Amino acid sequence: QVQLVESGGGLVQPGGSLRLSCAASGKIGSSEAMGWYRQAPGKQRELVATIPSTGSTNYADSVKGRFTISRDNTKNTVYLQMTYLKPEATAVYYCIADIVSPSTLCSTNFWGQGTQVTVSS
Repeated sequence: QVQLVESGGGLVQPGGSLRLSCAASGKIGSSEAMGWYRQAPGKQRELVATIPSTGSTNYADSVKGRFTISRDNTKNTVYLQMTYLKPEATAVYYCIADIVSPSTLCSTNFWGQGTQVTVSS
């Protein structure tokens, strides 16, 4: 199968930066769209940013200009560079990847296990 492993979360002060990584491994034909969601305590999971295999990125309005999503297709890895972090960014961040099976050529969405980001002084 396919596994997504996130890393890079932690505790950061307001105004600080963090870089999240998410590496996909396993039976991967190709990775199509990849992205990040987050879920704060007591709230629904929400979209943060997405990046297709080719084309334009998409961001939630709340993070535009401060977060940057990128990917390395050779490593099946997606990144989220977060700058000028605010306390309201505190959440568990999940990556998602649309993976094409090398055998069936069908695509399936896979989720990572989540990584905690806490923005606090």
